[in-house]
Amino acid sequence: MHIAIAGNIGSGKTTLTTMLAHHYGWEARFEAVDYNPYLEDYYRDIPRWSFNLEVFFLKQRFRDLLDIVRASHTIVQDRSIFEGVHVFTATNKAMGNMSDRDFATYMELFEQMMHVVKLPNLMIYLRAGVPHLVANIQKRGREYEQTMPIEYLQNLNARYEEFIFNKYDGEKLVIDVDDIDFQHQPRDFAGIVDKIDARLFGLFPNLPQK
Repeated sequence: MHIAIAGNIGSGKTTLTTMLAHHYGWEARFEAVDYNPYLEDYYRDIPRWSFNLEVFFLKQRFRDLLDIVRASHTIVQDRSIFEGVHVFTATNKAMGNMSDRDFATYMELFEQMMHVVKLPNLMIYLRAGVPHLVANIQKRGREYEQTMPIEYLQNLNARYEEFIFNKYDGEKLVIDVDDIDFQHQPRDFAGIVDKIDARLFGLFPNLPQK
């Protein structure tokens, strides 16, 4: 089974991925962030490095999907290839950070990859407002994120809403995280687990399906 955790930068994806893996005994699969060779250059000059960064992420996410397809156990993934394409790359294109030529090349690569992969069993979207995102970004203190424009986060949030509610056809669960603290409040985390259990297993999972 494949569970994907979706959400903007600072929404808590990595934290929730870790906690769900521990709770259910799933394997956690994390995004390549700390060792992405283009990330710091990207935040210094987004138009120059956006194509390089997005192709690197596309390659990493496709490799992860191939591993997930072959796995016989459940994997919970911190960000999927689908939001990488339809949110982050689409935002860079819309903001003028990627040329038409580069975007067309990127999308052709993605479309070819889609012939050999399938949608996650469940996508969990952590929905957060920009103030919540900014507070979390400041708290974790990654230097290359501190100069990120607010406009960029706003554009990503708008693109996430469009992707989740109008474009994504797979099973999804939306969690509003602005007013909860699932990392430090057990009741908030338990509420998320209850929703996942209901979606994946139902109230009576052992009854025959009609």
